[in-house]
Amino acid sequence: MWLSEAQKFGVAFTFGGCLFLAFGVITFFDRALLALGNILFLVGLLLIIGPQKTYTFFSRPNKRRGSIFFVAGVLMILAKWTFLGFVIECVGIAGLFGDFFGVVVQFLRSLPVIGPVLCHPAVAPWVDRLAGVRVLPV
Repeated sequence: MWLSEAQKFGVAFTFGGCLFLAFGVITFFDRALLALGNILFLVGLLLIIGPQKTYTFFSRPNKRRGSIFFVAGVLMILAKWTFLGFVIECVGIAGLFGDFFGVVVQFLRSLPVIGPVLCHPAVAPWVDRLAGVRVLPV
């Protein structure tokens, strides 16, 4: 499946938003970088899946609490409560995108450098528990 031009821009905006969020954390919760990262992330999400599907995703009954926390965190960052806003926003992101963490961990385990670390017997149970990965008994 090929991406449309709008979706390609959406991927770029989403990636840029994640970078700005990371830079905002690295620079001790710089409000401008965090706010720009949030805006780019949301615009990217809108361009990737479209306005109707974005609204549907954020307004699902099982995602409502995550949506409220995410929006409250963004508003707190804009109101200069950056650290607390970022923590609340992270709770919202976990509520919204928590279903994808298992998929991300399985993908990271297939990478050459980080994969063996995540598969190590001392690390794997902790990573599985944090990501919510269900391991089937053999």
